[in-house]
Amino acid sequence: MSKSLVKAINMLDCFTKKTEMTINELTEAANMPKTTVFRLASSLEEAGLLVKERKSSHEVKYRLGLKLLTLGKHVSEQLKYNKVALPHMKKLNEEIDELVHITVLEGDEAVYAETIDSSKPVRLVVKVGKRAPLYAGSAPKLLLSSMKDEDLEAYLDEVELTKITENTLDSMEKLREEIQKIREKGYAVSHSEHFKDTVGFSYPIYNHEGEIVAALGVSIPVIDYSEERERLILGKLEGTVKTIWSELGYLRGRACSNND
Repeated sequence: MSKSLVKAINMLDCFTKKTEMTINELTEAANMPKTTVFRLASSLEEAGLLVKERKSSHEVKYRLGLKLLTLGKHVSEQLKYNKVALPHMKKLNEEIDELVHITVLEGDEAVYAETIDSSKPVRLVVKVGKRAPLYAGSAPKLLLSSMKDEDLEAYLDEVELTKITENTLDSMEKLREEIQKIREKGYAVSHSEHFKDTVGFSYPIYNHEGEIVAALGVSIPVIDYSEERERLILGKLEGTVKTIWSELGYLRGRACSNND
């Protein structure tokens, strides 16, 4: 990719922190020479990606152009997370030969939206459309932990914890502890909480706005479980979701500065 193009993109990113900036402010935010910023700003203005406004005889400020909104709408229509994720799910399934699934939040339940089965003789099979309570299983718990605090509290005030297996969480205190643990770690694990004799692992799928839109999970028979297997699956899951995040436009931790 052209270095000038990268710098221009990084400069546009700076407007997510401050909506209007002078050339001097933009120079500081982008950490580039003023001549470079002026040249790139002029090109972006010509392309309709930046708008220049004269605030006074001595002050000119730049802001993002509406053309970006038009482009964004076209992009958002294409970024259907399940279509983006599916080839990466297939690749993960081929690498580990375990059940791989995408789960989404619908009301107060988790719904399995995509599944790819393992070829093993002893395996868990989950049909697309299968529903689960949000307190049982790695993917449901991850979706629960992704809720805004007010929505989470409303759910916890209403839900009745029912045992599905002997490992299903039936204590509100333990469920709250589990939610906090998932938020801190960034992923969820379950041991036979929804499906008997099954261990599950799930990571979030973020969209371009940094919102969790689904959970990507792997489920394995408990007879195949070991700490070494867990580390392997979590590592591959993390790598897979990061690739999906990138394709969905989620660039966590991206800085708006770039040296000339």
